[in-house]
Amino acid sequence: FAYGSAADLGSTGGLLLSTPIVGMSPTPSGRGYWLVASDGGIFAYGDARFFGSTGGIRLNKPIVGMAIPPAGGGYWLVASDGGIFAFGQADFLGSTGNINLSSPIVGMDSSASGNGYRMVAADGGVFAFGDSTFLGRPDPALLRSGRAVAIATVPGGGGYWVAATR
Repeated sequence: FAYGSAADLGSTGGLLLSTPIVGMSPTPSGRGYWLVASDGGIFAYGDARFFGSTGGIRLNKPIVGMAIPPAGGGYWLVASDGGIFAFGQADFLGSTGNINLSSPIVGMDSSASGNGYRMVAADGGVFAFGDSTFLGRPDPALLRSGRAVAIATVPGGGGYWVAATR
């Protein structure tokens, strides 16, 4: 669904998908976007290019989100165990795939430079890789009746937001 100046460039609405769509990222130009399904299948629309997917790989945990470097040219997929899958010019910079997490990863975002990324877990834990820095996490007491659901980097890279449910 497109609103305002955003163009509807296509969707998976008419397709029979194996798993649901769990994430979306725009291209740097704003004239395209990628959709990612929980099996890691990628759907590219507009000027978004396909760089690969995990759709044909048996994953340990489902994909929960994606991020792109600001210059485009690739994308990262993140699984709920923090496993990272890098495609195109998005470099693998580390993961939490081999760490026993107390809460699943629910989202990720790219650093302003594109040389790093952060992941957020449902308990508000933040994990930084590459040139991304850890600047803090929500007070667990504030998340007692909810959970973190997304992370977004401030334009310019000076900070980030963590969104949560209540």
